[in-house]
Amino acid sequence: MTKRMGYRDWRWLALWWHHFFLLWSTIDGQTRYSIPEELELGSMVGNLAKDLGLGLSDIFDRKLRVASEAGKQYFSVDAGKGELVVNDRIDREALCGQSASCVLPLQVVIENPLQLHRIEVEIRDVNDNAPSFLKSDHIIEIAESTVVGVRFPLESAEDPDVGSNGLKTYTLSKDDCFTLKVKEIESGRKIPELVLNKSLDREKKAIHNLFLTAVDGGNPVKSGTTKITVKVLDINDNVPLFENTLYKIAVQENSANGSFVITTKATDIDEGLNGEIEYSLGVHTPQSVLSLFHIDPVTGDIFLKNQLDHETQASYRIDISAKDKGLPKMEGHCSVQVDVLDINDNAPEIVLTSKPTSIPEDSRSGTVVALLSVRDLDSGDNGKITLQLPKYSPFTLKPSFSNNYALVTSGPLDRESFLEYNIEVTATDSGSPPLSSKKTIPVSISDVNDNPPVFTQPSYNVYLKENGVPGSILYSVSASDLDFGENAKISYSILDSKVQDVSVSSYVYINSDNGSIYSMHSFDYEKLKVFQIQVQAKDQGSPSLSSNATVHVFILDQNDNAPAVIYPSSAALGSLSHQRMPRSAKAGHLVTKVTAVDADSGHNAWISYKLAEATDASLFTVNLYTGEVRTKRAVSEQDDSSQRLLIEVKDDGEPVQSATVTVSILLEDGLHEPILDLRQKAAEPSKKTGRMTLYLILSLASVSVLSLLTFLILAVKCMRNSRSSGSCCMRRSDCDDYKNPNRNLQIQLNTDGPIKYVEVLGGDMLSQSQSFRSCMSPMSEYSDFTLIKPSSTTDFKEVISVLDASLPDSTWTFESQQVSR
Repeated sequence: MTKRMGYRDWRWLALWWHHFFLLWSTIDGQTRYSIPEELELGSMVGNLAKDLGLGLSDIFDRKLRVASEAGKQYFSVDAGKGELVVNDRIDREALCGQSASCVLPLQVVIENPLQLHRIEVEIRDVNDNAPSFLKSDHIIEIAESTVVGVRFPLESAEDPDVGSNGLKTYTLSKDDCFTLKVKEIESGRKIPELVLNKSLDREKKAIHNLFLTAVDGGNPVKSGTTKITVKVLDINDNVPLFENTLYKIAVQENSANGSFVITTKATDIDEGLNGEIEYSLGVHTPQSVLSLFHIDPVTGDIFLKNQLDHETQASYRIDISAKDKGLPKMEGHCSVQVDVLDINDNAPEIVLTSKPTSIPEDSRSGTVVALLSVRDLDSGDNGKITLQLPKYSPFTLKPSFSNNYALVTSGPLDRESFLEYNIEVTATDSGSPPLSSKKTIPVSISDVNDNPPVFTQPSYNVYLKENGVPGSILYSVSASDLDFGENAKISYSILDSKVQDVSVSSYVYINSDNGSIYSMHSFDYEKLKVFQIQVQAKDQGSPSLSSNATVHVFILDQNDNAPAVIYPSSAALGSLSHQRMPRSAKAGHLVTKVTAVDADSGHNAWISYKLAEATDASLFTVNLYTGEVRTKRAVSEQDDSSQRLLIEVKDDGEPVQSATVTVSILLEDGLHEPILDLRQKAAEPSKKTGRMTLYLILSLASVSVLSLLTFLILAVKCMRNSRSSGSCCMRRSDCDDYKNPNRNLQIQLNTDGPIKYVEVLGGDMLSQSQSFRSCMSPMSEYSDFTLIKPSSTTDFKEVISVLDASLPDSTWTFESQQVSR
């Protein structure tokens, strides 16, 4: 019999060693670390690579992975150092509650060869919570007949910390009638009890105010206080007693509302009303318990009021009070612990660890789009989850570690086909029946910046009146971009260019957001008539693209300049113009000519002349368009010798601008009429009848500096030929029209005053001379040229041809006069 028993022992020992080596081949062992709670992120837990006998290269080569059985990834591995570091905030009270031991199991998986290591991380408690009472004050009613030594249970303080950091003891403020005893129940929980140390006398003191302080054992010590008000009653001296001080029951979380939970029973040895008991939940019962449970006040039966949820709270502790109906009422207490059993009532939850970002359409296969994790609040098989994506999707899920996945691309993307993908991820648990949930992840496809902004038209024409208000809008240009996002955001700017040697930015500026162009100041048509603006539209892509458009700005003339009188010269300077005229003048005699110019253009520069006032209006007339002052009739002996004319000069603009000039005419006897004598002498050699008058009127135009330089060059040439500094003489060799062939033709330049003119003098040395005078306006854009025509124009026409060739489109007026010496 002894031998048979020894053989059996040997056989069991061999079987045990067989199973031990079989397990060792896949699980190499277990490593345990210990850390305090609330460590900073990145804090080292331990050198995992060293403890597992691995080199740093093995972490990558053998694909070391760490998975947490807690559902949340509190730790990660520093691949560079091989250290296990804290990855998330660790709150021991949230993880393990009041459990004395808090251990987080981790699984380390190593491939090639496949090995599984189990690591346990013990979370040590730190004193980060102070004891606290549910209520800040508590009222106790005690009959004055209560015997000394009776104990009254007080509200226990709650301290989430455990061990030495948990609740250690209670203290009570000093009172002659009461002391404090702390009772420790079997679970290690400390319950404070108020002990009557001296008989009460309601007539001496009806209320006792006490302060109960709960102190933990941490360093430094933390505490919490509640106020206890003791009211001394004068009746009933026996309290109800429960059969058990603690009741325990387990209930499934899907129990229907109104379901029976447990019966509590208390007895009171008093008789009558003092022995009749009424049950109720404790006065310090939290609202979360009151919303789920209620008790029958007569029978003590506890029922469900609402649905339980294992995931919200797995266990409840309910304080039950039993009061009699005596005066004063006496009260007994007990506790009921309700444990909630889990069922598969929670569908898996998909959580996006990172928000999906827009990816370019040329992304390579395997590009990470989003990170996600899954969790199920249920436990056991009810919490095991599998994931699935729709078929033919260009994306796939790549597992990383425990319940964490990366959504990556698995095929080509085409933005022109799909601007956005809505990826539906389905998570299913392993419960019975299985539950599932879906989450849609939107992934937008971004475009590259391959389209420049395009203006609505390549060029714009803007017509702007002069003298506008500075800061007014000139025009708004607009461009569009086929791209989107930042690539389609357009900013407008003006490219630097010169307008009259000044930067265009001094004239205009542009709103970079909407393309509105504004003027910096008012424009003057007389100074600037047209200019160009190069507008650039640039998008905000990288690299940015741009395009340009030209804005042509045309300044429109306004009638803002009054006519300016340039001849007679004295009138132009603001003084009275004096003219002389013989009394023998006939009707149509040219007395003088008023010449005016207007800096405006077009209709605004059309000038008309009008005789506004006159000493004798019947004697003189003014040509509406030329400004010539002539006699309307022959001068009579009765006419005053001094005539005064007020001539009004107006333009054709809107509103009309005008100016006036006053001309004083002196009528003299015996003054020869040079124009008639000259015409008579011109008719004798040629035997022609009538008077010859040549008026050459060309349109008003500008006399530029080139005109003045031409006259100066001509005068210098003449001076060289005649060796004279003041005149230029031209000899005539053959002249059939003159009796005296020895005549001199003289050209003299006069620049005195505002009227510039050239005098051409021709005649013999004995009797006659002819004068040709050119009168030019001081304004740069107009001229008025007056010549006196001689009896023969052979050489004079040559001079005029030279002068006329040097002047660009000027207006010349020729008048014929004869001067007698």
